[in-house]
Amino acid sequence: MSFPEPSHAVKLGGNDILKKTLREVGVVRLHGLDLELTGWFQVAWSGDIGPEQVVPLRYFGRDLVAYRGKDGVVRVHDRHCRHLGASLAHGGCVVDEGIQCPFHGWVWAPDGHNVSIPYQERPNKARKLGSWPVVERNESIYVWFDHAGREPYWDVPDALHDTPHAADREFHPAGPDARESFPDLRVHPQMVVENTVDPHHFRFVHRTPLSPVVLEEKVEGPQWWARVGFGKGWRDHAHDEDGALRTDTANTIEILWSGMGVSVNVEHMREGVRVITINTTPVEDGRSEIFATYWIDRAGDEESYRRRLAEAKLALPDDIKIWNHQIFLDPPALATEEARGFRRMRRWARQFYPGDVGENGPAGTGDTRAPGTEKLEAGAS
Repeated sequence: MSFPEPSHAVKLGGNDILKKTLREVGVVRLHGLDLELTGWFQVAWSGDIGPEQVVPLRYFGRDLVAYRGKDGVVRVHDRHCRHLGASLAHGGCVVDEGIQCPFHGWVWAPDGHNVSIPYQERPNKARKLGSWPVVERNESIYVWFDHAGREPYWDVPDALHDTPHAADREFHPAGPDARESFPDLRVHPQMVVENTVDPHHFRFVHRTPLSPVVLEEKVEGPQWWARVGFGKGWRDHAHDEDGALRTDTANTIEILWSGMGVSVNVEHMREGVRVITINTTPVEDGRSEIFATYWIDRAGDEESYRRRLAEAKLALPDDIKIWNHQIFLDPPALATEEARGFRRMRRWARQFYPGDVGENGPAGTGDTRAPGTEKLEAGAS
């Protein structure tokens, strides 16, 4: 049996049944902020789903099932069979590129259509299983979420090839020892995003001697890029003799956000370069999970790699300790030099919240603000 493949790995747009399901589940929130954010979100690592393996998932307040078809492609669907509601994740099995229900053997194709009922000749064309867009990249599996059921309108960045200072290097693969998940957190993705414009937390949370300097920021649609310099050399001499911003990378971090769910950090250390992805995924009302993946470049021997990997893992748990007990203030009290960065970041974040944002992306016509944005802007001007 073979199935026609949808236009991308798993198709969501045009799926009226799934759109109805999204509306009926209800609002998922954390700290008064909506958790139903538009974007790509990590739900697993590639190694978590082996050949023809079926795995239950719980994200976005919904029960999901992931499986790797015989063609090697990962698909994600709503978990429960549209026949009588059995769980496809508990006893279901892969049939070619689709999944078979353990209850009565109905087979569902990658696009969600029923293609086989073992005890009758014709499939059920009226019922369709909710299917979610999936991208497998960065040794990780990402699912697209959009409350309105729209197609993805940007892509997941390649952590090792879309960042210029990582693309020309070779890295150790991110094996099990280079992956960490932090489940059951009370951390909204916006809290993690705002770390990008908060250099002063480094002195107190990460115990650096000085606050780093935000050297550059670029915003393009759902992408936010920043470059940060560490140490006295950057604080006192960020510009050359001609007044131009220095372009060398020593003791800098380049941070790329792709929506509020995916971040890539390229960290230029004395011994080499490390790349870290820190991805925050909504789980259900009041809960989220953070996935961290670490790539260390191939400078040095195995002992050096182990030490550098351990050093790369030190900072994130300190951040999570703060975030997990933090509340979202509306409005915050900001120091003068903090206001611009937070104001820009919260304005950028509006586009990912539910609202009237156009057919394929933000149109700027609806109120898609993160709560507190208006007050923060007024108070920080």
